[in-house]
Amino acid sequence: MPEAASVPAAPALIGDSEFDRDTAVTRREPGVYDIDLSAGWTIISAVNGGYLLAVLGRALADTLPHPDPFTVSAHYLTASQPGPAVVRTETVRTGRTLSTGQASLYQYDDEGNEVERIRVLASYGDLAALPDDVRTTATPPAIPPLEQCFGPEDGPPPVDGSSAIADRLMLKLDPATLGWALGAPSGRGEMRAWFGLADGRDADPLSLLLAVDALPPTAFEIGLKGWVPTVELTVHVRHRPAPGPLRVAITTRNLAGGFLEEDAEVWDSEDRLVAQSRQLARVRLG
Repeated sequence: MPEAASVPAAPALIGDSEFDRDTAVTRREPGVYDIDLSAGWTIISAVNGGYLLAVLGRALADTLPHPDPFTVSAHYLTASQPGPAVVRTETVRTGRTLSTGQASLYQYDDEGNEVERIRVLASYGDLAALPDDVRTTATPPAIPPLEQCFGPEDGPPPVDGSSAIADRLMLKLDPATLGWALGAPSGRGEMRAWFGLADGRDADPLSLLLAVDALPPTAFEIGLKGWVPTVELTVHVRHRPAPGPLRVAITTRNLAGGFLEEDAEVWDSEDRLVAQSRQLARVRLG
């Protein structure tokens, strides 16, 4: 069993944490939801893609008859900014074990024109109803104990406002994937970390959508710098996570033409693979 993370004396409960408040959507009418995107989940000035996925995931959970995301595929069309947004959902198909829907998030430009930021197609089901049979060759990532890993608080203070999301996460990076922070990237596209929410809230299927996109980019360990915007991200949620910290491992095997892939695995405190993802991202070369 992995060692437990240190959490606040009174950890927040699912449904009553900052993450829940900041991803909550208000139904204006069937299929239309309002939200004020929080500046607390930004990197530089753009809203984090995993947080956005959780927002749309929550709207789809309200729209569809099944409670849990099984697969969510998102295309990020334009960068989202903190502030008011509208989510529109549509039911594509409903069945006995799976239902499928689509959702888009919109904001307004300076002229008042509606701009689509992200579009999602997702299938939902009931994770609690799945059989227990597991046959896998996957193994949990080898990450040192949490107290031997390093978080943002262990380094120099970041530039003001550069990564507000870091204050909302419990993120402890594997020292073996921290060469980039010391000016000596390994050249391997790997990033591994313990992950949780800073207020101690346990993970659930919606927060797994955040977890797959919350670590520093693997591009940093390849030796690149700067923003690495997501083009497309697909997440598979495989199991409802057990209480306790998660372990996240992300790898990149191929950078070509200014694009790279990131493959992520998320493991819970009971050594179960609870989520997987793949994303395509742009990088700035030279």
